[in-house]
Order: sequence, then C-alpha cells, then structure tokens
Amino acid sequence: MDSRNRILMSLRYITARLLPTLLGIVTTLLFAWSQFTELPLLHSLQQRAEFLAYDLRLNASLPQNQPPDPRIVIVDVDEKSLGLEGRWPWPRDKMADLTDRLFEAGAVVVGYDIFFSEPERNKAEAVLKELQSSNLSDAPLIKTIEALVPKFDNDQRLAASLADRDVTLGYLFHAEPTQPVGILPEPLLSLDQTQAHRSGIKAMPNYTASLPLLQQNAFSSGFVTTWPDPDGIIRRTPMLIRHGNDIYGSLSLNLAKLYLFLDEVQVNTAPIGETDAVESIVLGGTTIPTDGQGFALVPYKGAAGNFPYLSATDVLNGQFDETVLEGAIVLIGATAVGIADLVATPVKNIYPGVEVHANMLRSILDNDFPTTPPWADGANLVITLSIGLLLALLLPHLAPPTLLILSLATAASLVWSNFWLWQEKGIALALAWPLILIIALAAVVISYGFLSENRKRAQLKGMFGQYVPPQLVDVMSQTSESFGFEGESREMTVLFADIRGFTTLSEKLSPAELRTLLNRYFTHMTEIIFDHQGTIDKYVGDMIMAFWGAPLYDPDHAKHAIQAAMQMLEKTAELKPILMAEGYPEVDIGIGLNTGLMNVGDMGSSYRRAYTVLGDNVNLGSRIEGLTKFYGAGLVVSETTMAGQDGVVFRRLDLVKVKGKTEAVKVFEPLCTQEQATTELLKELQRHEAGLEAYYRQAWDEAKGIFTPLNQQQPETRVYSLYLERIAELRHRNPGPDWDGVYERREK
Repeated sequence: MDSRNRILMSLRYITARLLPTLLGIVTTLLFAWSQFTELPLLHSLQQRAEFLAYDLRLNASLPQNQPPDPRIVIVDVDEKSLGLEGRWPWPRDKMADLTDRLFEAGAVVVGYDIFFSEPERNKAEAVLKELQSSNLSDAPLIKTIEALVPKFDNDQRLAASLADRDVTLGYLFHAEPTQPVGILPEPLLSLDQTQAHRSGIKAMPNYTASLPLLQQNAFSSGFVTTWPDPDGIIRRTPMLIRHGNDIYGSLSLNLAKLYLFLDEVQVNTAPIGETDAVESIVLGGTTIPTDGQGFALVPYKGAAGNFPYLSATDVLNGQFDETVLEGAIVLIGATAVGIADLVATPVKNIYPGVEVHANMLRSILDNDFPTTPPWADGANLVITLSIGLLLALLLPHLAPPTLLILSLATAASLVWSNFWLWQEKGIALALAWPLILIIALAAVVISYGFLSENRKRAQLKGMFGQYVPPQLVDVMSQTSESFGFEGESREMTVLFADIRGFTTLSEKLSPAELRTLLNRYFTHMTEIIFDHQGTIDKYVGDMIMAFWGAPLYDPDHAKHAIQAAMQMLEKTAELKPILMAEGYPEVDIGIGLNTGLMNVGDMGSSYRRAYTVLGDNVNLGSRIEGLTKFYGAGLVVSETTMAGQDGVVFRRLDLVKVKGKTEAVKVFEPLCTQEQATTELLKELQRHEAGLEAYYRQAWDEAKGIFTPLNQQQPETRVYSLYLERIAELRHRNPGPDWDGVYERREK
C-alpha cells in the first residue's frame, strides 16, 4: 500500500507540475490557430485587437511638428468658399475658372476629388426650348438666343479648360444596382477571361464616372473609392480595382503616373491556390507593397493639415500666395459641412478624405510605404508559437514576482522589436495577439496556482454558488432601454428660435432669395450662440435649436442662453431695415428658453449620428417658443430659466399649461439688463405685477383699472390687451373660488 500510495502521490505531483505547462501549450496552440480561423466572433476579436495595436503604434511613431509637404497642395471647397461663391455644386464655368487659375499660378498637375457625372443645364438652351414650344414667333429673339447657347455651355467651358492640361478627374466604383453613369477612362491593364477569373484584385460591378465630354478632354482619371476596415477606420485603400476584364488605377496612382511622366504601371502577382494575388505595384522607381487584393496601407504622417491648404474662393479671386502653387501637384476636395468627404482614420476621427489621396501620393513620390508583407502570416505564427511555448515551459516553475518580471520583459521585447520593424523597415506585423497571449499565459499560471492553493475555498464557493440567483437585474441596461439611447443626464438650457410667418414669407421669395435670406439669418444667429458658449443642435427649416451646458459643463448656462437670445433679438432688429431695403419682407423671430434636466449625447444610427439633447424639458422649450407670438414677445423663458438671473429685468407673462403638458409653468419675458432698465420701465413693471396680483385674486375691477391705462400707454405690449380680454371673459363666466389662474394653451 505504501508503494502504491507513493506512486499515486508521484503521479499527482507530476500532474500538478505538468498541468499548467500543458494548459500553457494548449493556450498557445489556440492563439496560433485563431490567427487563421474564419470563426466570426474569434476572427473579429483578433482583428479589432490588431486594429487597435496598429493605431497606437502608428500614432506613437508619427513625426513631431512635421511641416506641410509643399509638393502637394489641397484646394479646399470650404465653408468660406460656399459662403462667398454660393451653394454647391458650383457652375462648371466656375470650376473651369478654378482650373485656369491653378495652372496660371504654376500648378503642374491637378487632381479632382470631385465628380462631374451629370451634365449641367444650359440656361440659354432651356430658354430657347421654352420659346420654341410656345406660340411666340419672334424670330430675331430666337436667333439671338440660339447664338447665346454656346456661351452658356458650361460643360464645354470646363472641357476647354481641361484640354491639353495635366488634369486627372475623379470617379467612383460601387456596387449599387443602378445604371452606370458617365464613361470610364482607358484602363491601366486589360486581362483575358482566364486572367480576370484568377485575379485577386477587388472587382466592382458599377461606377459613377465623368461626362464623356469631360473624360475625353481630361488627360486621365482615377477612382476615389475607399473602404474602411470593419471598425469604420480607413487604414488601407485600394490602388487597383477590376471592372470586368479591365484594371483601373486610383486617383493618387494616376496623379503620380502623370507627374512622373510614366506611361506604364507594372502589377506583380503571385499564385496562391487558384488566385493571382497582387504583391506590389511598380511605378517607375517606386514599389507600392499591397495585399492580395491590391490594397496598400495609408502612410499617414500626422493629423489633418499635413499639406498646404488654399481656400477655393481665394484661388478664384486671386487672394493667395501664388508661389505656393509653383511646381505643385494640386488636389481639389471639399471639407464644407454637407458636402464634405470626411472619413475616420487612425490619426483622427474626422479627417478630410482628400488627404488620404494626398498621403498616398506623397509616399509614391518618396517611395516610402509601410507594408504587411506576404510572409507576415508565417512570421506572426512563428512569433506566437515561439513566445507561447517558451513561456509555457518557464512560467509554471517561477515564483509570482519572477513570473511577472519575465512576462513584462517578454512583452517589452516584443513591443520594441515590433516598433523597430515598423519604424526602420516599414513592416507591420501582429502585435496585439502575441501581447494578449503573454497576458493569457501569465493569467493561466497565476490562476492555476491560486486555484490549487485555494481548492477547498473554491469548492465551498462552488457549493455556495448553488444558492445564488443565476441572473441579476442590470440597472444600466434597463435605464438605456427606458430612454432608448445611451446618454448623460444634465441640467441644461435649451433654445428654440423660429422665424414668424415663415410660410407666408417663403411664398413671397424665390428659392434662391429664400436660401440667401436663411443663410444670412443662420450665420448671424449661429455666431451669437457660439459667442455665448452655446452648442448648435440642428437647423430645421427656419428653426434653430441650441443648448447650453454640454459638451462642456457651464454653471451659468441659463445666463448665457438669455444673453444670447436677447442679442439675437437685437441683431434681428438691426437686420430688419437692411433686409427690407434690399427688397426682402419684414423678418421677426420668436425665441423660447427652458432649463431643466435633459439627456445629452451622441445619438443616432450607424449611418448618421448627432450630438443632441432629448427629454421632456426639451419639448417644453419648444412649446415655450410657440408662446412668443401669442404673448407678442420676442423672447419667452420658463421660471427655471429665470431663477437666479438677478442681472436681468423680466416681465411676468402668465401661468400657462402648454399643449401636451399636465402641469402649468410660469413664463416670463426678459426685457433688458438691470443697468439698462429705466425708471419708467420699472414703474410699469410694478403696476403690471399689481395688476397680475389683482387678476389672480379675481379682483376684476382692480385688475382692469391697472391694465387699461397700461394698454393705452403701451399699446404695442400685447400682454396688457390679452389680460383685458381675459378679465372680460372671466367676469362673465365666474370661475369660482377653486380657480388657480392657469391658462391652458391648446395650440402649439
């Protein structure tokens, strides 16, 4: 029995010693296998981890204070350009003028990250068709307009500007089930049916390209299609796309080809199974390393602004330093709100898409590309197995402090070598998965030791666990479901401003006039809101919604909102005679403010999101804005907004129950600051308050005796005549002793 016990004890000892090693080996093999598995969850987990590691490594290695590259200049259709040149899209003759200005200033190559897929309407031709289809037979007039048709052909004007110049147009490949638009340029390469079937280059079935007239006059064209990684970040971009049997090049590739006076592009492939995978693209002396589909890593060198920017309107008007364009490659793109091509990148969440092309172009010129080489998968496997097996053999035999030191040293060595390969050789190998493996192996060994030493306590816990409910109420999950979104609850102040009589006003104006009026109005109002630390939520028609107190905390949010609203009214009064002198109708606005708890955050769908506020107090703010016309006041605020604002003089308006609300709210009209208040105004407000007190006591004669002279002295103040009307009505129907003085507003 003693011999048998000794054998059992030996087996237990060996098992105890070998089991953590075996667990480590199994863990290592699982991590190695996971690098090649297509299991969605595991593959996604590994991919996201490597994406994060790639972004951290890229940002850590970015050069500090790198000056903009003068060889590549971005001409930007920005907010300033839209404000001065008009709405987008611009007429083609304006784009032709822009092209002319660029080449006159010394640009050598121009690339458009903008589409010209639809013909522009010829105004003279449209008028001619109207005349010809009408009963008018004014032959001289028709002949005159016929002569003007070529002068208004802006497509022809742009085509003439492109002709005989080194211009590359942009176009888009996509998979939408629509008819192709425009015509494609000459392909870089054409394959036979067998080659096309074997090609690993990503194929796209459809496109939106340039007008035939423009395509035929431009020197070349390149696609601007990009695809983000699964997490929405653009880390790589296609250099080649296959359409049918033809291979087409990107905008950056064709611009470089044009700039370097090259006629051919060499595509190097290698057979992998039944696919010819793309290994690299050779352009002159530059080798662009790619993955099997023809995608290249984007060589970001910093956040947005790594290239000289010129506003398009400044170029059109000659208000720029022409030396900036001498000998430069120019990329024309857009960053203005509403037309901006903005993407998420590892270096910045909101990044101009045109700079993605600029970065690719710069690296082609410098022959400086990061790469994930074809042998990367093999190298990642070797690294994973080497680190994993070494630690699996060593860690179980070490004391906890030594185990931690060895694990940290191994992780530090891995990070250093990985960064060195990236920094010195431009090679991107896996980093996150081997690091996670090191953590996992250390956790396995530590956990095993902890479990072994505390087996009895673990068993007791397991037994006790039988009496623990299997699930607990997830408070945060319930809260999220209740509100319908994830957000933060804060006390804030919301503003709604609306142009009065907008429907009538819009009927008096043409669409162009209405747009001009709204643009001017929104510009001035937005500037005031920004000046008072407000956040614009949205524009809806003629309405502006804004709020105070987020994203940055503002303890004086109500004060700043009132100040902004009062200044908005002053600005509207200042603009009114100017606009009327220009032929616009009279413009008045009503503004409502409310303060209270609101939910604020980044909300929306995966397609579009917005930083906005929601909640009952937001809805109340909208209803209060609707009261402005009823009370004849430009600005109405709730009692919560008025509270604590001793520096402002208010007129108490009413105790009102707005539509959709069960509780009444006191509303006030801010009139001016205490410093601006005159003695006459203060006396008027005292009499007004006395009238209200009599009104709520149902002392109708007393209230009428106060409001009547006030109405005679201030007939433009609507609230006085309003109370006189109510007094007459209430005197007639006698509301009784239970009357609470609440006025119920049934309209919005």
